Amino acid sequence: MADDIVYINVEEGSKRVMNNTKLYAKLLTKFKDDKTFGEIEAALASGDMESARTAAHTYKGLTANLSLTELYKKSMELEAHIKDGTYKEEYLETVKAAHGITLTEIDKVLIQYA
Repeated sequence: MADDIVYINVEEGSKRVMNNTKLYAKLLTKFKDDKTFGEIEAALASGDMESARTAAHTYKGLTANLSLTELYKKSMELEAHIKDGTYKEEYLETVKAAHGITLTEIDKVLIQYA
């Protein structure tokens, strides 16, 4: 059920920065402007699977460090499919959908903590 999906674990993310919610909000704001997802899309569109894998790995790390839970799961799956040669466009679309929802959820968090 979609309601059970956690897009941002604010408590965990805040703990990663010693409960400094202002810093966490700043990092979330930076994530919104991050270009890594676009790099994944561009690399996949051009067929550059090595660059796509590298960008997906970076993106996965960003999402993990910020406790962007659902996006982390989806980016981990995407990276694995790129790495093992089983990539299909639907995997990118799944990440893209989670990315969009996550950005909306970040806006909600920023209203509370920024």
